[in-house]
Amino acid sequence: MTHARIAVVYHSGYGHTARQAAAVAEGAGQVAGTEVLLLGVEEVDGRWNDLLVADALIFGAPTYMASASAAFKAFQDATSRLVMTKGFVWRDKIAAGFTNSGGQSGDKLSTLMQMALFAAQHGMHWVNLGLPPGNNTSTGSAEDLNRLGFFLGAAAQSNADQGPDLAPPPSDLATARHLGRRVAEVTAQFLRGRAAA
Repeated sequence: MTHARIAVVYHSGYGHTARQAAAVAEGAGQVAGTEVLLLGVEEVDGRWNDLLVADALIFGAPTYMASASAAFKAFQDATSRLVMTKGFVWRDKIAAGFTNSGGQSGDKLSTLMQMALFAAQHGMHWVNLGLPPGNNTSTGSAEDLNRLGFFLGAAAQSNADQGPDLAPPPSDLATARHLGRRVAEVTAQFLRGRAAA
């Protein structure tokens, strides 16, 4: 059995994205042989080695004003020293991303693109959500996986007048679990292929 180490690195401003991050970690942990680290960006300074030994990194942040939050951007900027002084230390690791905002679209695609480009700058392999859009027919429902119809990563929507005890809704958390599970499965396949080569 292949042992995969996955780090879920995220920022959450109000707790909604933290719930989404926990769901991503839960999904990854459902795959046998997977060790999951859930790490807020405010904890990263003392944990760079944990990210260095991870086989996959799943990035998460709320979308504020059509971009990842400032705290997540500060984390991204801090990694530039890894590239500039030590080369591509995350090269060939698996990467994926998730985001949350108050609007159903909320310009979340912009944040997912920002994360995918960030992963590309580190030479990583991006894993998409791997789900068709949900809730897009007359028989669809807001309970569908990927109800918001994103492809690049997992998206969630949290009503601005609800706390993290109520939002994001169960379907968005199930979508987040799907992303975590998919990344864990892809990482295991990647590690098996590397070992065979």
